[in-house]
Formats: sequence, C-alpha cells, structure tokens
Amino acid sequence: MHRRQYCFCRPLERGAQDVAKRCRHVADDPERIALAHSLRKEAFPHGLCAIGKGQRDGMSETRKIAAILAADVVGYSRLTGSDEDRTLARLRALRSDLIDPTIAVHHGRVVKRTGDGALVEFRSVVDAVRCAIEVQNGMLERNAGLPPERRIDFRIGIHLGDIVEESDGDLMGDGVNIAARLEGIAKPGAICLSEDAYRQVKARLDLAVSDLGATQLKNIVDPIRVYSLQVGVAAEARPAAQSEPGVLEKPAAPLTLPDKPSIAVLAFQNMSGDAEQEYFADGISEDIITALSKSRWLFVIARNSSFTYKGHAVDIKQIGRELGVRYVLEGSVRKASNRLRITGQLIEAATGTHLWAERYDRALEDIFAVQDEITHSIIGAIAPGILAAEIQRSQGKETTELGQWERLMRAHWHIRRFTREDSNEAIRLLDELLRRQPDNALALADLAFSLHFAALFGWTDSPAEAKARMSQTARRAVASDEQDAGAHTSLSIHELFLGQHDNAIRRLLRAIDLDPNSTFARGYLGTAYAFGGECDPAIKNVQEAMRLSPRDFLMVVWFTVSAWAYLSAEKFEQAADCGKRAIDCNPAFPDAHATFAAASAHLGHMDDARAGLDEFMRLMPGLTAGDERLIRPFRRPADRERFLDGLRKAGLPEQ
Repeated sequence: MHRRQYCFCRPLERGAQDVAKRCRHVADDPERIALAHSLRKEAFPHGLCAIGKGQRDGMSETRKIAAILAADVVGYSRLTGSDEDRTLARLRALRSDLIDPTIAVHHGRVVKRTGDGALVEFRSVVDAVRCAIEVQNGMLERNAGLPPERRIDFRIGIHLGDIVEESDGDLMGDGVNIAARLEGIAKPGAICLSEDAYRQVKARLDLAVSDLGATQLKNIVDPIRVYSLQVGVAAEARPAAQSEPGVLEKPAAPLTLPDKPSIAVLAFQNMSGDAEQEYFADGISEDIITALSKSRWLFVIARNSSFTYKGHAVDIKQIGRELGVRYVLEGSVRKASNRLRITGQLIEAATGTHLWAERYDRALEDIFAVQDEITHSIIGAIAPGILAAEIQRSQGKETTELGQWERLMRAHWHIRRFTREDSNEAIRLLDELLRRQPDNALALADLAFSLHFAALFGWTDSPAEAKARMSQTARRAVASDEQDAGAHTSLSIHELFLGQHDNAIRRLLRAIDLDPNSTFARGYLGTAYAFGGECDPAIKNVQEAMRLSPRDFLMVVWFTVSAWAYLSAEKFEQAADCGKRAIDCNPAFPDAHATFAAASAHLGHMDDARAGLDEFMRLMPGLTAGDERLIRPFRRPADRERFLDGLRKAGLPEQ
C-alpha cells in the first residue's frame, strides 16, 4: 500500500521563506522555496504539503523537487540508417569529450540514457541551463563545415518540478514527463524551458528567449507556458555584489583589447580546505600562464595582475574590462584522501559564455607529474577553443570589415576545410594580409601550409610554382620570428617533402623546445617518423598531439599519419581503422581515403577498398599510379610500393 508522510505548513501570509524553513524537504534552496510556495497555493490551499517519502510495490521512493533536463538527437534514425557505425562513433566521442564533462562541471547526474538521448537531474535550474547552453554551443563548433545530412543536432527540454526518485535512482512523475515533452517540441539546436524553470533563471542569466506562449504538450492535461532559448547569443551570470575588501566598487575604464586574442588566467581556487593545497592550486595557474606565454599568437596577462582577484567574487565581465582581455580561464582544485579533482573553465569575458569546461580526476602519487599533466591537458584544450571562438567571430563580418587578425582567422577557417576552393580563398586572404604586414610570421606559416597542400593535392594549376613559393614563404616565416614554433614547423614540412627527413626532425625538435605544447610541431614530428618507416615513434608523437588537443582541426591529418605509420609496419587492420577515423573527422581530406583504400585492399576487404579509392579519385580526378599527386616522402622505397600496390589492388589504373 502506498504511504506518504505529510508536513503541515504555516499559513500563506507568513511567506514562502517561512514555509520553506518549516518544510525540511525544501531546505534553503530559493528555487525549491519558490516552487513549494507555488505548489502549496495551487494544490494545498489549507497548508498540507505532500512531498516526502513512501513505498510502492515493495520499492522505496522519495518525492522531491528537481531540475530535469531531457535531450535527444534530431533525426537519429536517419543518421544511423545512413551510416550507423560513423554515427555511433561520433556519439560516443561527443559523450566522452563534451557531454559528460559538461554535465559533471555543472553538478548533474545522468539518470538514464537511450540510444539517442539522456535524462539528467540537476540541483539547480541555473546549472541545467548553463550545461545545456555549453553543450549546444559545443555542437555549433563541431558541426561547422559539415554538410547538413551529417550534422548531429540536439534538442533539449528543461523543467523544474515534482518528481519521484526510486531506490535504484530512476526518476518518474510529471516533472520528468514535462521535460521530455518540452524536448520534443524544441527545434534542432534549441532549448525549451517551462515557465517554472524560466522563472528561476531569468533574473540570474541574460538569455535571448522567445516566448512561445501557453502550449499544449502531449499527454499533459493543462497547457504550459514555454520559452525557447536561442543558443549562440549571450548567456551570462549577473554581476555579483561586491562587498569584499580590495575590490573596486566602481568599474575601471575598460582597456582597449590587443590586436590578437588575449587571456587572463585566474588563480585556481583551493576547495579542499587544506592550506597545503593552496601552493598546488597556484602552481597549476602559474604553469598555465607560463605555457600560454610561449604561444606567439596569444596575449597573456601576467600573474601579478590576474592573481589580484584571488579570494574575491568578481564578475568575469569586470575582469575582462579591467585587464583588457577577451578570455578568462578559471578553475578549482579539490583534494580527498589521495585523489585530486581539478576543474577548468574557459569563458568569453564580454558575454560570460562558457567556451570549454573539463574535469580531471587523478591519483596523487607524484604531485609534480600530476601538475605537469594537467597543465598540458588544459593548454591543449583551451588553445583550439580560443581559435574556434576567434574564427566564429570573424565569420560574422564582411571581408571588407575584417581587421588583420580577423582576416587571419577567416583564412584559418578556410584552411581547415581542406578543399580546393577553400585553399584558394585562404591563400587570397593571406596574400592580402601580408601586403599590409609582410613580416607576420603566423600568416607566413599559414600561407606556407596552404601552399603545401595546394601543391600536394593539385589544387593549383601550377604545383611546381606552389612548391617553390611554399619554400620561400616558410623560410620568410622563420626569418621573421626565429622563436615561432609554427614557422619552424612549416619549414620542416617543406624539408620533409624534399626527402630531408633528418633535417625535418631536427627542426621539429627545435620547435617543440620553443613551445612544448605545440600540437602542430608534435604531430608533424610523428609525420616525419611515419614517412621514415619508424612506426613506434610516429604513433607515440601523433598520439601525444591528439591527447594535447583532442578537438583540433588537424585531427584528420593525425589519424591519416597514423594510418601511414601502420601501413609502413604492415599493420593493416590498424591502418584501415585510422583511415576510417580520419574520414570521420573530415571526408574532404584526400589521403584519408587513400590510406583506407590501400590498407583495406591488403586485408582483402575489396568492397571497402574500392569505395575508398572511388572517393579518393573523386577528390583527385584523373588519378593514375604514375601521377605526381601520389608522391609522398617515403624514405624506404618498399613503403611507397606497398602503398601503390594497395591502390592498384583497389582498382587504381596504371595510366
């Protein structure tokens, strides 16, 4: 028999706060107080509140108020029907790289997953909405450049209401049902909030919303007022009250932003209560500042300035104005027994939008090793996040409105797409920039990189001229800034494709000395080893590049290089798998299909081999075994023959 515990509340006129204090299940959470007040007025006019514990069918249950987020993939059946393996692989990657870390940062609990969706419980609507915004913004970035039929779009519904929690952690009740129905009416990439949920966040977050009015949801008796959140528009915390000593009561005049991306790294908060961990938390922040300062394209605020905010609750927008930065990195450190939990968040200062968030759990065995590992991981994650944000900013302007840095970012966007048209546009933009700034080492390095692929894949009418110009441009980049790791890496690519493997490796090691966090240099060091027939060091360095920057646009290159390395070692299963993963990253990259076709042919998987070759030849029309576009810098003739033999087996014509 179902049994419920009741509590008797004071009359309404005593106010919701008094009600909350006398209802032990509501505690001091203002969201729960507000909803309890509303529920009591509507459902229990005589002061009887039926939120408590009970049993049903032998299973204990708890009734409570919670924020519920329901999400699913739009068009999941279509995506899996088109390519089930690729869709499932991408979903797994999204869960591990984006969704689960974001839920953890915002204190969510995954209640259940379906094939294409999830139900998540949050202690606060603010946490739920911030989590949803970060996930949807992350998907905007990941879907950029993909054709519509390959994009994964989420729709999300959020509701604050009464739910029933079973002893196994499962949730039921109207609160869950309403969240699921809200998700069902959300547009792709959007977030729908019930009125109860929106009421809790409208005064705490700046949200660009559309009022959809009273909406009749499926199987919900009464219409519910629904608000649709526009993702990609400012969503930020309201300024906190400033009563702490040492913090300016009036905002200082904003500083002019530098002409390149700027960042302040705040002192990480020590959340463990252990004073000894204060040194570790400060050490993490200091190491990140030092490492970021080696990136020549980034303006980094010195420790002495960014650490002045330590211990004060200051609005991120205020920090951005006072320090003159576009981005702020903040984090925390918590120690429990011999375990450490470190979180980090990258925020756009002007809007408060979270661009990246991650949590790291580590065993505390060697504190310095942990500090180094976490520093490298954070640097590898936030650098692509900043570049992605800068590229997105440049996309919103006409070409004539672009500043020099924005022009560089627009060119960078075209480079990462790896198509003939985008290559030509990137070269045009970089030529325009260099007419104004002829010694811009970053632009010169990017131009050399673009010219390399234009020559390699025949994206120009004169590959020989592109090669010669690439050589000249890469040397100019190094001459313009001897300390720039990217410039040295671009020149090393030219040396590698001249067959100067040892020179290329020496230059790449020099680049890594200049910037140990350069995934560009680390990945191309793996490339030099791969074409040199040294599989193990190739894979080691490429995996290090991917670990440092798992969201980098060069992931397609690193997976392709891995395939080259495994082909040289006759590990065809691994080579085919890496080729397939490269295709998943960017199907426009020709060599991803080439390595997949060659490895599949050597395995005897002829259907895959022919499909890979067909796509390779579609991207490079008129290809034959003797074509110059198939020249790769193999140090060992046997590796070249193995590659060509695989393509011949797949059906590549001799001439």
